[in-house]
Amino acid sequence: MVSKGFLMSCLGGVGREVFASRSLSPRPHYPSMPKYPRRKSTVEVVRGGDLEATPETAEEEEKRVALFSVVGMACAACAGSVEKAIKRLPGIHDAAVDVLNDRAQVIFYPAFVSEDTIRETIEDVGFKAELIQEEMKEKSVLTCRLRIKGMTCTSCSSTIESALQDVPGVRKALVALATEEAEVRYDPRIVSANQLMEAVEDTGFEAILVTTGEDINRIELKVDGPFSTRYISMVNNSLQALPGVDDINIDPVLHKVTISYKPDQTGPRNFIEIIESTGSGQLKASIYPEVRGKGLHRHEEINQYYQCFLWSLVFTIPVFLTSMVFMYIPGIKEALDKKIVNMLKVGELLRWILSTPVQFIIGRRFYVGAYKALRHGSANMDVLIALGTNAAYFYSVYTVLRAATSPNFMGTDFFETSSMLISFILLGKYLEILAKGKTSEAIAKLMNLAPETAILISYGNEGNVVSEREIDSRLIQKNDIIRVVPGGKVASDGFVIRGQSHVNESMITGESRPVAKRKGDIVIGGSVNENGVLHIRATHVGSESALSQIVRLVESAQMAKAPVQKFADRISKYFVPLVILLSLVTWLIWFLTGKFSSYPKSWIPLSMDSFQLALQFGISVMVIACPCALGLATPTAVMVGTGVGASQGVLIKGGQALESAHKVNCIVFDKTGTLTTGNPVVISTRLLKNMVLRDFYEYVAAAEVNSEHPLAKAIVQYAKMFSTDEENPVWPEAQDFIAITGHGVKARVGNKEVIVGNKSLMVEIGIHIPVEASEILTETERMAQTGIVISIDREVTGIIAISDPLKPGAREVISLLKLMKVKSIMVTGDNWGTANAIAQEVGIDTVIAEAKPDQKAEKVKELQMSGLCVAMVGDGINDSPALVSADVGIAIGAGTDIAIEAADIVLMRSNLEDVITAIDLSRKTFFRISMNYVWALGYNIICIPIAAGVLFPFTRFRLPPWIAGAAMAASSVSVVCCSLLLKNYRRPKKLDMLRMSQVVVN
Repeated sequence: MVSKGFLMSCLGGVGREVFASRSLSPRPHYPSMPKYPRRKSTVEVVRGGDLEATPETAEEEEKRVALFSVVGMACAACAGSVEKAIKRLPGIHDAAVDVLNDRAQVIFYPAFVSEDTIRETIEDVGFKAELIQEEMKEKSVLTCRLRIKGMTCTSCSSTIESALQDVPGVRKALVALATEEAEVRYDPRIVSANQLMEAVEDTGFEAILVTTGEDINRIELKVDGPFSTRYISMVNNSLQALPGVDDINIDPVLHKVTISYKPDQTGPRNFIEIIESTGSGQLKASIYPEVRGKGLHRHEEINQYYQCFLWSLVFTIPVFLTSMVFMYIPGIKEALDKKIVNMLKVGELLRWILSTPVQFIIGRRFYVGAYKALRHGSANMDVLIALGTNAAYFYSVYTVLRAATSPNFMGTDFFETSSMLISFILLGKYLEILAKGKTSEAIAKLMNLAPETAILISYGNEGNVVSEREIDSRLIQKNDIIRVVPGGKVASDGFVIRGQSHVNESMITGESRPVAKRKGDIVIGGSVNENGVLHIRATHVGSESALSQIVRLVESAQMAKAPVQKFADRISKYFVPLVILLSLVTWLIWFLTGKFSSYPKSWIPLSMDSFQLALQFGISVMVIACPCALGLATPTAVMVGTGVGASQGVLIKGGQALESAHKVNCIVFDKTGTLTTGNPVVISTRLLKNMVLRDFYEYVAAAEVNSEHPLAKAIVQYAKMFSTDEENPVWPEAQDFIAITGHGVKARVGNKEVIVGNKSLMVEIGIHIPVEASEILTETERMAQTGIVISIDREVTGIIAISDPLKPGAREVISLLKLMKVKSIMVTGDNWGTANAIAQEVGIDTVIAEAKPDQKAEKVKELQMSGLCVAMVGDGINDSPALVSADVGIAIGAGTDIAIEAADIVLMRSNLEDVITAIDLSRKTFFRISMNYVWALGYNIICIPIAAGVLFPFTRFRLPPWIAGAAMAASSVSVVCCSLLLKNYRRPKKLDMLRMSQVVVN
């Protein structure tokens, strides 16, 4: 079964900085699951002759958010009872209770309910409540994303990062060289996104705004027709009048209208209708031709380097031929050696003319980059290239001018060195950008999953389809009904309202088997309908869709720096100045040894003197050094690794998680919902008194229906089979209901006192447990089941055995982890008997039972203190403290939002085998990072001495500067290509065999 929890958490809204601030229900209640409100009748309610407002009319009123401190909650059941009580009040739009932080967040309509009423309701449930604050609409911290053009190495990214970090109001700034983006957390009350862009541009780089981080949808429309001042004013006023429109920006030059809006209240089709009706048929509106941001920028950059490289060849090839080839061809050699003025030859003049455009026009980008870097007190690769090519070019100019003014001067020019150096570097950059583009293919594939068009239908009064039309999928609005044909893609997140089919969600969740869908089931935008026609009501569109949020999560992961990258950042600060120093020292040593004849004159090539030989060695050192390879070693591997993980159903939240996961040697598993399915079912019922089973379950269900505990739900679900109406059973009313934390419930049903709970509850309140009941409980625990004791009028009446089945393959996964030398531990809040039985069944030796959430976290810390690198795998709110405490938190996708937020890795499919995939992938990724560093450092350590001429005295081997430049370009490309090998990652073969065995069993 495909996990829905993670996807539902994605379906739940945009920009959740902290899931705890959203619907943090204590049970496996998926807070972000699309809510289908039960509307009251639209008929107005008249009391005493006055028209009374109903919650339906409040939709247009302003909602408010209040935050309460709730003291006394101890478990999921407490939080559930508080949430249920709040939601029963009129005028409540939504409520969320966080048991860990003792908080309740309530969204309400002030016309129907006040903060005091909500507070009193919480206190009526039995908890102390206090209003903390009314939530501000404006977020105190936003996350802005900028695309940055012109970065060449880690020195550039460090300069920009420091500049952004110095801006008042910026909390944190991250600049990624591989993605060419910046992610900035900032306070919008202090600094704006435009000011952040200015800060980047002040460092000499171009910044393009991707998103300001505000939780609003934005769309750009193109308006065709006479867009006069009058029409602009009319369009602006008409759009402003629409409910849900936050901001409008009209560009009359580009005929572009940019609208920010609330998708709950309006949408792009409404805007198009308003614009076209305003213009009396003269204006036509459509979605502005999409600029595919990063993809387009990457394509433009590739095209620029390609064009520059081709133009450089036009000039460089003749320079190379005149200096290296034609000098050996009789006839041409004489023509090139013909003197023009004094000792100035035709060949020298031609090379000067041809190399000048390469140096100053085609190579202009290197001058600009070097200037920007030096202006801010740093040095990057552009500085090395500019210095190296300038040294060769201007020395050659000197020799030409000397030859033209002296009748005796004999010199050799290096024009071919500067022009060929620039050409090879441009080729290297072109190949590097091509390779870097492939590192983010996973995101591109995800973004391309959404179909371009959708079939919009509408129903008549009798529920029949009265119209249907094809629209751009970007025009879908909330609550639209979309028809999906067999083989077609689902255009929007939503739920099925008609039809049944199987849907392939493998592109998003990694689950290879199609998932059955019928009325009421959730569907994900971008999944493929296999068979049958589905009618889907759209619930989350645009940036709120699950697909968009998965893309954002992967993008954020690729932005995050791995700790190992700090090593490269430290080296980059000193790398370029050190190389320049080495270059000068190299030139000086060779020049002085030649000046004082410390080596034989036979070492000097016939076309050079000692100064020129020294100059070539110095230039070679300068241009062969490659800071780029070091800067790309980590981010490119992280980009490919996180992308591959997403395609395998494993979302890894950045380089920190990858680096920590590869060290993991101990995994702590939660039991319920992690090792087990999390869907407890009643296995057996043993009555100890003479009564009808139907009557017994009527009493039990009447008490348990008020509880939010999973075991209570299992009992109520089982009790339905004894009801005359299984779909909508009616239970007797329970009075004086009390939920006893961690034990059970107590209530009065009819004239009888009913207590449902564990053995310790019965002992605590003084109810005698017969020997027969004790034996049944012992046997139940031995079979890895949970025994629930039922007391009616203070006599033990029966025992219900509940089992939470193990997940398929759980035992095999634990066995495979042992082979990987990873220790497995189980921690649970369940009793020792059940815990030991489950642990024995899966093959876990170490068990911690009856553990509270804080005790789970303490156990993780104890393991860390013993020297282990600990991963915690869990799914519930009670696991989140341990998830945060662990070196790596791994959340099961079917878990709650807070568990997913607290985790470093999210398993979208809820398959335990993906734990192995996550660890194995992290190990393979970190191995690639290590290999990249070995290559990048080894290249520089070996090649710089060779370029400096260390081998020359023994072998007469030297690297001409243009070959050194080609080697430098090749090193960056090789690092990126090494990272790209991760795209061929395949999970361990034993996991595939495990899946095959599950298919056979099923």
